[in-house]
Amino acid sequence: MIVKEVGILHNLISDKEIIIVYEKLDKMYPDAFCGLIHDSTFELLIATILSAQCTDKRVNIITEELFKNYKTPEDILKLGQKKLKEIIKTCGLAENKSKNIMKTCKMLVDEFDSKVPKNDFELLKLNGVGIKTTNVVLSVGFGVPRMPVDTHVFRVSNRIGLVNAKTVGETEKTLTERYEKDKWIRLHHLLIFHGRDLCKARNPKCEICNLKDICLYYSKGDKNDKK
Repeated sequence: MIVKEVGILHNLISDKEIIIVYEKLDKMYPDAFCGLIHDSTFELLIATILSAQCTDKRVNIITEELFKNYKTPEDILKLGQKKLKEIIKTCGLAENKSKNIMKTCKMLVDEFDSKVPKNDFELLKLNGVGIKTTNVVLSVGFGVPRMPVDTHVFRVSNRIGLVNAKTVGETEKTLTERYEKDKWIRLHHLLIFHGRDLCKARNPKCEICNLKDICLYYSKGDKNDKK
């Protein structure tokens, strides 16, 4: 059983159709995975903080340099905010991100024995860490079922008709209601890959998409969709 029954609602595809969407995406993107390159949960945490309003591609360029010599909270603290800011300057919001990372590293050392916590409550205490970052760390880093919602997940799930939501929170809630827990992490990556490959924010490649026979966006011909 892949989905939980929620019935057919306005602007939502049916329960049977969301099964088909999952299966098709799974075949289309067999190698869908976390786009942030990391070798530890700590590196994943830092990369995810850096990814706010920045592409994974740019973050990976930055962290390739950063993680060569600075792999632990202690390493980052020794580096100092000024030098950290210089290394991460091309990811945008470098001043705030460098401050948050320094504070987070200090908290990890002082309160968590330099380890990334494994629960929502403690992760959300860390500077620069919100719901999305928490969900990414828990799901990718620890394998805890979560449904992180970024711009791709929000846009693609609304376009297809998996959800009909106005906010990230509503999107997460509906996706987790419609799909069983063991599908959440995989679905998150599949929707991101689809958003990057075909279902782009501008000029989506609907004509060559395997989901066009189900997708509400395609069936409505709504090319002015802003989600």
